[in-house]
Amino acid sequence: MSRDFSLQVAEAIHAAAIRVLRIVRVEDAKAGIGPAQLSALSVLVFLGPRTMGELATAEQVKAPTMSRIIQGLVEQGLAERSTNTRDRRAVQIAATSQGRKLLLAGRTRRVRALAKRMERLSSGDLTVLDKAARLLADI
Repeated sequence: MSRDFSLQVAEAIHAAAIRVLRIVRVEDAKAGIGPAQLSALSVLVFLGPRTMGELATAEQVKAPTMSRIIQGLVEQGLAERSTNTRDRRAVQIAATSQGRKLLLAGRTRRVRALAKRMERLSSGDLTVLDKAARLLADI
């Protein structure tokens, strides 16, 4: 395949991904916390405890911004701070069970909203999307 075709496919995937995220992001408002907090909480739930610096890097924000995000999560009981056992100067941030529950409920709402839109597709189209999802995960 040509490089031009790869660029064309990449453009189509990029545009589709943005549309899909806009569709499912509507469900995020039901979580009761902002998108930055949801995103940081997602890192903690799916990747496990992280230091403030690791979270800031993962979320592509500066440390003071991440500090405010985490403070909000801690105040709401969705995350907790603890001292790193290997380096007492470093603080680990972890999702609480309440935070995990909130995040997973939101993920379920997002997935169901997307699945509802996909109900009109044929089984053949769903098979194609399943294959495409696997390929996207691989790249």
